[in-house]
Order: sequence, then C-alpha cells, then structure tokens
Amino acid sequence: MIKSTNSGSFRILLVLLILFSMISLIISQNNTENRIYNTSVPNVLERVKTHDFNPLNEDNSMTLDRSLNVAGIADMDNDDWQVRLLAARDLVRAGNKNMKEIVIGLADNSVYVRQVCAMALGILKSNDAINSLEQIVRQDENTMVRSQAVIALGQIESKSSLGLLRNKQTSDPSRDVRHQCELAIYQIEKKMGTTDKQLSAFLSLDESTFNSVHTGNIAPDFQLEDTEGKEWKLGQFRNEKWVVLIWVFADWCPVCHGEFQDLMEIQSEFEKEGVQVFTVEAHDRYRGRVMIGKELDPSYWFAKKSFHKAYTEKIWWPHLLDRAGAIGAMYGADPLAFAVHSEYINRPTTVIIDKEGIVRFSYRGTFWGDRPTIEQTLKMIETGDFSFEHLQRLK
Repeated sequence: MIKSTNSGSFRILLVLLILFSMISLIISQNNTENRIYNTSVPNVLERVKTHDFNPLNEDNSMTLDRSLNVAGIADMDNDDWQVRLLAARDLVRAGNKNMKEIVIGLADNSVYVRQVCAMALGILKSNDAINSLEQIVRQDENTMVRSQAVIALGQIESKSSLGLLRNKQTSDPSRDVRHQCELAIYQIEKKMGTTDKQLSAFLSLDESTFNSVHTGNIAPDFQLEDTEGKEWKLGQFRNEKWVVLIWVFADWCPVCHGEFQDLMEIQSEFEKEGVQVFTVEAHDRYRGRVMIGKELDPSYWFAKKSFHKAYTEKIWWPHLLDRAGAIGAMYGADPLAFAVHSEYINRPTTVIIDKEGIVRFSYRGTFWGDRPTIEQTLKMIETGDFSFEHLQRLK
C-alpha cells in the first residue's frame, strides 16, 4: 500500500510538472509574440504619432510646456521622453530587416515620427537612408527634423553628403542646423560615426530600470566609459569618496560650458572635500569629445574665444558617455525629455552620492537652467544641507 501510494503521488507530481511546463511555454510564446507585435515598425510609429507631446516653439527649436507656454516641462511624470526613447530603441531593434519601413517614416506627416526615424537610422548607420535624409535636410520645414537628419548623416559617415552639408552650413536659416552641419562634416571626414557601443546601448535599453533610483537609496553600481575609452565604476569609490554626477546637454550649451568653467576654478575645493566629480553626456564618443575640446573647435554664437586651450589644460574630471541615456534614465534624467537648440536632450540633473553609496541628493530640472550651480553643489557636501530648489523652477 505504501509503495502504491508513493507511486500515485509521483505520477500526480509528474503530471503537475508537465502542466506547469506547458503553461510556462504558452506564456513565453505569448510574451514573445507581444514583443514582436509591439516592436513592429508600423506599431512603433503609431505609438509616436498618437502620443500627445508637449509642443515645440514657433521656430521648432525648443519644447514648450503645454500649460505654461514656456521652455521646458514642469510635469516630472511626463512621459514624452519614454515614448521617444523607446520608439528609437524599438526601431533600432527592428533593424536592417525593416529598414525600408523606417525610411518611409521620414515622409510621415508627423514631425515626431520623422524625427525618431531619422534618429534610429543614424544609430543604425543606414546607407540606404542617405538619399531620404538628404531630402529632409534640403526640404523639411521643421528645424528639429532637419537637425536630426544632419546628425544622422554624420553618424552614417556619408561622404556623398559633404557637399550638401557644406552648403547648408552657411545657407540653412537655423543657427542650430548650421552648427550640426559643422559637427557632421568633421565627423564624416574623421570617420567617427556611430559606434557599436552606441548601437548596443540602444538595443539593451530596459524600461523596467527607468526612474528606479531615488534620494535615500543605495546607488546601484554602474560602469561607464569616458571620452578616452577608460572605464569607470561607481562602486570603486565606495567608502572612499563622495561622487557627484552632473548630466549636461551637448557642446552647444552655454550653461554647460559655464559649469565647466566653474569646475575648473574650484578643483582644489572639491579635492579637499574628497569629492569625485563626473560630468555625464547622453551621446556617443564623438559628441562627448567635442564637448570637452578633444576634436574640432566649432564656432559658437555665445563664446568670444575658443574653449580648446583651457579645456585641454584644465579639465581635471572624467567626462562620461551615458550612451542611450541608460544610466540617466535610472536617476530620472529623462533622456530626450525636451528640445533645446533643435535637439532632444535629458533634463539637467545633478546627483550627489555619499561615501557609503547612499544617494543624498537627486535634482531633476524642469528647463535648461534648472539645477544647482557648481558652487551650490559643493556647499551641500560641505554643510550636509541638501535642500535646494531653483528660484525659477517651473510649476
């Protein structure tokens, strides 16, 4: 009787295990089908087309808060950035097999669809898209879209586009587009297009990690490369130094260059307090190197003299490349949150992590100038008072 009972129990257990395996397989297949459906190009473009984005200003260079009608986005829960970022990721995942559908998106009536398609094609380094991207640079009425198409041609390293870009560098009505032409020309000539690491960063973006790190949390370890190719781990400073992370925009940002000047001037004060500073940029290696004066010396409308010499001699902190904005997204920096100078960028974000690895301060800006100054950031560490709100913060 005992043997019979044990045998029966075993058969029941075996049946249950088989049923469980079958159910798991069905769920897995359904999830796979859903992922394929959700990342099909028509579905991705429809997500973008039907989303109610905060509008652009009159010259299509800056995002306006829909309620306040000023540059920036006050709502910290706004998901414009996620729609844009995940659409770019999913188009990149669709990849070469669906390139024609992505290229067709460049002719869509939606400004936002055209922009995200141009962005994805640049990341994919799609030679098949060159003619269509050139047509956008020549004819598209939207400054934002023209700017993104120019960026894409640089990423693709399109030598055949150099004549067009040189022409547009002087003739485009937008100062922002003219600047992107200057960057793209150099990028093509130096063969510094999209890297495999940039492509990989977009392919591996995981939305479950977005906005997952907050004040009071233990900062999760991460590893990012600087503009020289050196890898830096957050964990290497545990029990050794405070860490400050400052997400900047791009080389065209006068506020960011002002922050660089401040950092250079008070290096000794940060060192005295045992602080490791990192500036962070959600771009690939070429754009990061332009930011710190390691490549071309662009003409800037906001600067009377070149940054090159000072940056080469005085930048003492690593400038990290947060490709696809993956780490910034964890801290709420919201990559592609809003447009500034005809390029979608992250919220200005400053994070302070103490020696024990605890996030003591995490500030996400509502517009391009909304964050503590470098001096205010240092003062917080010196005093232990981490209360801060910008006087002009959008509400």
